[in-house]
Amino acid sequence: MTKNNVWLSVSDLMTGLMVIFLFVAIAYISRVQKNQSVLTDYIETKNELHNKLVKEFASDTLKWQMSIGKDLTMKFKEPTVLFSSGSSQLTPRFKEILDEFLPRYFNILLNDSLRNNIQEIRIEGHTDDIPMPSYHSDPYIANAILSQERALSVVKYFRTMSIFNAYTNKQKQLLEYWFTASGLSYGKALDSDGNYIITSGKLINRDYSRRVEFRIVTSGDEILENFVKQNNKK
Repeated sequence: MTKNNVWLSVSDLMTGLMVIFLFVAIAYISRVQKNQSVLTDYIETKNELHNKLVKEFASDTLKWQMSIGKDLTMKFKEPTVLFSSGSSQLTPRFKEILDEFLPRYFNILLNDSLRNNIQEIRIEGHTDDIPMPSYHSDPYIANAILSQERALSVVKYFRTMSIFNAYTNKQKQLLEYWFTASGLSYGKALDSDGNYIITSGKLINRDYSRRVEFRIVTSGDEILENFVKQNNKK
């Protein structure tokens, strides 16, 4: 009788362990499916927006020497567009390009089916590594101030454009909600191939480094970032 009770207890224990294992397996599968859904939505949103930007500006990329990155960054590399050393003033050529570029760029952002996926539109100002003691004794801080002024000069310009003033109040509010102006100093300086010197290991190209870039940040970026943070804590 005692032996039967022992085997019964072991059987109950194994059954309990199997039930626990089953719940763990279900929870794991659910988590994997959720993570896969987040990654799929993130990639699809990025790819769709990238394809629409490429299609819209296909005939202009060579003319403007503009590249459209997979990270939804618009980089203008035409020499006559880039800023003079120490200057935050838009060149006449850059104003011409903005007059053509921004209305079509805004049109995609405001009217596209993916607009609810847009979290932020960053206007990023960049500089070379030349010290600017008139701004600050620390070269990096001095160029951070200058690069912020470069980003702001673009914001100031598009707010004076007739197309911006023709938008409804709701459209203006949405653009104001999206757009940020960020000065990144020479932290993301470029080499002669247009790549970041931090990754290429090559010398800085000061002409290329003086620039403004437009970057779309989607809601998927934030979701993916939070997902990575949560998983790193575990």
